[in-house]
Amino acid sequence: MYAWLWRHLPGTWPAKTGIAVAIAAVLAAVLWWGVFPWLEPKVQIDHGVVDGTPTPAATSTTPPR
Repeated sequence: MYAWLWRHLPGTWPAKTGIAVAIAAVLAAVLWWGVFPWLEPKVQIDHGVVDGTPTPAATSTTPPR
């Protein structure tokens, strides 16, 4: 896939490198500010509670000895 993209970009290798970096930056920005914020409420991978109720040890504020 990378070879196909490289062959189809116009210009010499410095121009192709610049275009490829710009495409990667635009793709990363679209993912970071568009796709990931839209997807995060649907996935919620940062929730550590499995059954919805925390255990008493998890709610304790006293440090273990």
